[in-house]
Amino acid sequence: MRINPSHVVVVLSVLLGWAVSTENACGDKPVVTQVENPLAKEAVRKMGVLKERMAEAEDKGMDVTREESTLWFAQQFLKFADWDENHPSEVAYLFAQYGPYEQQSETLAKEIPEFQRRMVVVTLDQAIETLSKVINGEIRRRPVNKIDWRNVEVGDNMLVSHGKPVFLYDYFSKSVGRPLSDGGVYNDHLGAIYHGGENLYPPEYDRAINSFLLKEDRSLDQELLREVTEIDDTNVGFLLYWMQGIPEWVQRREPEVRFGRSTFTGFDIDNPLVKEVWGTIARETGVLTRGKRVTRLGYILANEPHWHSIASNWTRRTGEMQQVSSYTLEGFRQWLRAKYSGDINRLNQNWETQFLGFETVQIQIPISAQTRGTPVFYDWARYNMDRVIAWYAMLQSELRKGNPDADTHIKLIPHHYTDNDRAHGIDIESLTQLTSIIGDDAKARPTRRSYTNEPEPWEQHYAFYWEELCMSYDFMESVAPDSIHINSESHFLSAARWRKLDLSTQYVKCVYWLATLHGMDANFAWFWARDPDGSPEDRLEGELNFADLALAGSFAGSVNQQPHIANAYTQVMMDLNSFSEEVIALRKQRRPLRLFHSETSAINKRSHMTEQFALYEELFFEGFPMGFATEKIIKSRDNGSWDAILVFRTPYVTVAELDALQSYLDQGGTVIVDGEKSLAKDEYGNPHAKRLEAGQGRLVLLENNPSPKQIRDIALRKIASSMSHFKLVEDNGSDRKSCRWQAVKQDDGSYLVSILNLGKHDAELQIVFDHDKPVSVTDLLTGQDIGTDLSLDSQGVALLKIHPRSGN
Repeated sequence: MRINPSHVVVVLSVLLGWAVSTENACGDKPVVTQVENPLAKEAVRKMGVLKERMAEAEDKGMDVTREESTLWFAQQFLKFADWDENHPSEVAYLFAQYGPYEQQSETLAKEIPEFQRRMVVVTLDQAIETLSKVINGEIRRRPVNKIDWRNVEVGDNMLVSHGKPVFLYDYFSKSVGRPLSDGGVYNDHLGAIYHGGENLYPPEYDRAINSFLLKEDRSLDQELLREVTEIDDTNVGFLLYWMQGIPEWVQRREPEVRFGRSTFTGFDIDNPLVKEVWGTIARETGVLTRGKRVTRLGYILANEPHWHSIASNWTRRTGEMQQVSSYTLEGFRQWLRAKYSGDINRLNQNWETQFLGFETVQIQIPISAQTRGTPVFYDWARYNMDRVIAWYAMLQSELRKGNPDADTHIKLIPHHYTDNDRAHGIDIESLTQLTSIIGDDAKARPTRRSYTNEPEPWEQHYAFYWEELCMSYDFMESVAPDSIHINSESHFLSAARWRKLDLSTQYVKCVYWLATLHGMDANFAWFWARDPDGSPEDRLEGELNFADLALAGSFAGSVNQQPHIANAYTQVMMDLNSFSEEVIALRKQRRPLRLFHSETSAINKRSHMTEQFALYEELFFEGFPMGFATEKIIKSRDNGSWDAILVFRTPYVTVAELDALQSYLDQGGTVIVDGEKSLAKDEYGNPHAKRLEAGQGRLVLLENNPSPKQIRDIALRKIASSMSHFKLVEDNGSDRKSCRWQAVKQDDGSYLVSILNLGKHDAELQIVFDHDKPVSVTDLLTGQDIGTDLSLDSQGVALLKIHPRSGN
């Protein structure tokens, strides 16, 4: 065996009671770690073993990129554990900022150093075992498709590096003030994307583009402008328009400017001066940043926008929408004038009011939740969405005057689509259609929210909550199938409302495969808050403001204290990049069934999205990705790209929505409707004068209020001819499927198949063909040949190639 000098250093360090890690691949200085602690000694010893295995593998020409990351994280977290052990009061303080940990904060602070060391050892053990199998030939794995962080290009519905599709990874927020040249924060292990302002407020901490750039004389503040013009243009990245504040001079000239504000938009978007200020900023910053690498991932036009107008925790916390401005009210009046064709009598009849003219219309905001389902509620909710669309259309238009090639996205909150609430002003479809990149901050979680002890429905069958992630992604990908997709604040590892210190690496692997197969091209995990010396970053120390408290409360129990999770996140992204071409092929699979979505019904009904998910869930595990159809999708997309549209419990639709469905039927399409109640009423609950007719297509009108299962079976029979020549039979000990699978036929006649077990139980699976020809099945993740019968653990991931057996 080749002798590696670093092995000698490790052996000597163990004998002397201290450890020096060799300089890592990023050029950091050696890390000195005290190893009086038995677990630390064990970790250092196993780091030496892993390095020996890596040397063996390299001698055989094998890639050890994965192990380099494991070693880096081991070094870092041994250092973090030492820091935490030496600063118990600071660590206890951070534990106390998260409600469920508050009462045990001192105990947890005492235990966390050993927890981190123990998980370092576990992670090293797993890496040694896996690499040993690779060396022995038990596992065949692909080299990592490494990302060139400086030269990622936006390709055809994908991001490309070295000529191959790539899936980018990084952290939403990183240690503030660290330059891209700091290898302890920006590297292949943590990601190396320029963050363009996502380090959170206040402005002096980051380079977000904000409204303070423009002075009252309409000149640009040159000092703040340097925060934009002096951005390091070494690596690809994105820029963020941060809208929480508004200059004092604007407030002085416009006393109502804070009316109707929201959490992350601190001003009235209907205010003419605000439009002038932000239009100028967007236009001028577009000019200044045009063509730079840091804009290749686009400009984020907003962080988590929302304008909740029913009294809720959001409104009580920020005072938002407690009073709308005169500009908003006048905009609403003009909207109503157009909607009712200038006839105030029609409005009065519909609203049951007695306004003398549109100029006298008033509305109480916050609006009562009890008004939902009434014309007043519908009109306000729809107008609230339309004015938000107009705001971002203006902002994007001004940006593109300065930078015609600017890609844009909005960090949309996906549960604004999947939840039942529709008083928030966000039309996910229209905003996704407006911008050139799909943008969001989708969440998933393997535990309940911290503020409830009540069991949640998903817990009965699944290992984690996937509804928001999958349903919203399938919807947005149906709206914009040709756009890249960036989750600029992925809450898969933790969130403000949930934490799981003993989070499993199986979950991390499964959820990232799931999100990527559903369209995600880049993601920024929440969040990295360790400085290279192991201390929590500056914003989490000392006196905290509102923003700092949000981060401080998210530190305890997060990836910052989880070496196994930090490593697992990087490992799964490396695996996804190794199989990037296969993932892209799977993502191109046709969506044969489209569930009809109507915002009209979503606004009017109290549980519309809950009911829609029931049917979506039934079809989710049938071997193909689900799609959605809306009036706009039917009008703008090739109707031949799906086999049928399903309409389920959707009583309220506009005339335009009904006409779109009729147009699809007239062109020979198939529409399956669950009963006479669907499509029966307009947006105000009035019966439609006409109903769908088959035309040149096929209209299937079901009777007796069929269940989601019954509709699923009917729909599957309708598309049987376009399905794969095999099916996946699942036995997980329950009466509900939990393996999400899909298959695409390759040019050589083989099938590429992915299977993810989202269930809480292990599954026994059987691949059954509609012919008796012999086939071979290869597990692409291990290179092993397996049979058509296989087992998949809960949260297990399988990527298979099925092909005719040689000689047959």
